[in-house]
Amino acid sequence: MGRDLALLAPELTLAAAAMLMIVAEMFRAARLVLAIGLAGLAAATLLTLPMLSVDATVFGGTYRIDLISGWAKLILLPGTALSLLLVRAEITGRPREGSVQSLVVLVTLGALMLSGAGDMMVVVIGVVLTGLGSFALVAWPRDDAATEAAMKYLVFGAVTGSVMIYGLTFWFGGTGSTLFSELGQLQGQTLVTIAGLIAIIVGLGYKGSLVPFHFWAPDAYQGAPVSIAAYLSVITKAAAFFAFAQVLRDLPRDGGWPLALAVIAAATMTYGYLAALVQTNLVRLIAYSSVAQSGYFLMGVVALGASGFAVPGILVFAAAYVAMNLGAFAVVLLAGRDLGDLEGFGRTRPWLGAAMVVFLLSLTGIPPLFGFVGKFYLLSAAVEAGYLWLAIIGVLNSVLALGVYLRLMVPMYRTSSTEHPSEVGAVLTQGTVVVTVLATLLIGLAAGILPGP
Repeated sequence: MGRDLALLAPELTLAAAAMLMIVAEMFRAARLVLAIGLAGLAAATLLTLPMLSVDATVFGGTYRIDLISGWAKLILLPGTALSLLLVRAEITGRPREGSVQSLVVLVTLGALMLSGAGDMMVVVIGVVLTGLGSFALVAWPRDDAATEAAMKYLVFGAVTGSVMIYGLTFWFGGTGSTLFSELGQLQGQTLVTIAGLIAIIVGLGYKGSLVPFHFWAPDAYQGAPVSIAAYLSVITKAAAFFAFAQVLRDLPRDGGWPLALAVIAAATMTYGYLAALVQTNLVRLIAYSSVAQSGYFLMGVVALGASGFAVPGILVFAAAYVAMNLGAFAVVLLAGRDLGDLEGFGRTRPWLGAAMVVFLLSLTGIPPLFGFVGKFYLLSAAVEAGYLWLAIIGVLNSVLALGVYLRLMVPMYRTSSTEHPSEVGAVLTQGTVVVTVLATLLIGLAAGILPGP
């Protein structure tokens, strides 16, 4: 028991920080809430570092302390810290500010559970914790748009969650265990394998906004505060694909699931970018772009067990995605929610315009930016796993992505009479832009420090 608790030190630290944040909010101490949250995230990150070389399980194999969960924490925890800064910048002085920040940390705790899940019940708990917290975050403004978006999120989440729980019973029936490490027993049980796989695709596909389970995402992002949309677009999405990796790496590949996921990946990439091309609202455009990026994540999942690039690709792309998508949303927070708000933005706010260009080119996959490194790993994984056609579709969609992002870059440098004054909270938001643009520019060049195949 003592060993298990020691290995769970980062998660326990984060849980304690969330509880303290709730207590501080009772005294309306918003700054203290933020300080506790940032301190808890920093402490959890530091406690994770000694565990990167650990490969163990706790509580009977229900939770994994391994390469995936370790690097997931190093990606999700700093990403959450940057998200907290954006939340603070956007909602300072508004009611229940501390409660929102506490919820952000609690949702991240659920994301960590998904990232280290070794048991079906842990996945279910992680999905519920992230889902309920995310619903509350989307609904927080309590206006019509937020309420509508939150209800869509809740209903869709309830349906997909129910399907996932029902479908997982097939795997339990086939193995006699809820542990994912026992999924090897499904060798040859094609129907049982497919039934459980459908459940996982529905449950985690909703979290990762895969087609056709993505419908909640554009409405939720548009209805929520920009900072909350930024958080949901990176933390819960990345956690969903870490969970995919934890679950499916133990599943025999003879069930045909890699091909099924490859088709979903291709459809997700293509539909996401095509839908983004026709958007006029900036947040919805980035939401559909985020849907498309999920297809690239899924390429790594398709290659699990067949390519040494699969797990590193998921981790590297997740790190890149958190940096570049958070950075892009930070610029949106400063510029405005509509495409028209970007008119002349690069001229009146040159360094922010340049940062936005970096984020968009990285999302496209232009070398030598961080996003290119992540996509290179994922494309390599697909090719090595025998899915050359999927890699080709990924490359073609990167070309389509450039067309989408040019819709943002070109207006920024047109001559315009629109003014872009400094906003409330600009210091925190601009600080987030600085951190993320440096990560996008520099970390990709040092990607060799991340686990390799």
